[in-house]
Amino acid sequence: MNTLSYIDAIKYDKRSYIDYYISLIKTKHPLIFSFIPIKDYNSIIIKIDLFFLSFAIYCFINALFLDEKTIHKIYTDKGIYDFIYLIPHILYSFIIAHTLMVIIKYLSLSERNILEIKKEKIIDIAYDKISKVKKCIIIKYICFFSSSLLFLIFFWYYLSSFGAVYQNTQIYLIKNILISFGFSLGYPFIINLFPGILRNYALSGSNRQIIYKISKFIQYI
Repeated sequence: MNTLSYIDAIKYDKRSYIDYYISLIKTKHPLIFSFIPIKDYNSIIIKIDLFFLSFAIYCFINALFLDEKTIHKIYTDKGIYDFIYLIPHILYSFIIAHTLMVIIKYLSLSERNILEIKKEKIIDIAYDKISKVKKCIIIKYICFFSSSLLFLIFFWYYLSSFGAVYQNTQIYLIKNILISFGFSLGYPFIINLFPGILRNYALSGSNRQIIYKISKFIQYI
């Protein structure tokens, strides 16, 4: 329902604002999407792997922002955790990691491909698409598992080296990771308030296709 065109949405999407909001939370909240079964066309193994990969990315990005300047600031502050000073680093880490995960999910999840078959109205064409979609999904899974494994090995090597060299900054890195990853768990509850408002407004009248497209764009970020 969330991927319907504007004309089809006017005809068939009769959900309330709350129903639409809940559907977004189910598909965009990392914990709910990964570990609570929902009726979609994505592999549960891929979804769980995406969750742990996202945490690894948050760890790596936060470690990158702990540069020599930040470490020197920690030293001059005598080990006191300056949350105000580290807020930009945490926010940048969240934005970069979240953007990467949006791209990775778009490339690795299979629902978009399977919906191509389901949306096809001509049965013969739908059957012709099955083999192509199946090959596409297999290639997706192979690329995802191989690349994620390489990334995890690299992240492990970098983080273990960082922890060995800068042992006194490990607690700061852990705090930054937990805060930025906590943002990713709270972010869906806030950002998903807005597409429903625009979507309901667009579907309540005609010639509001631009507003509808904006709501769909916000829906994916």
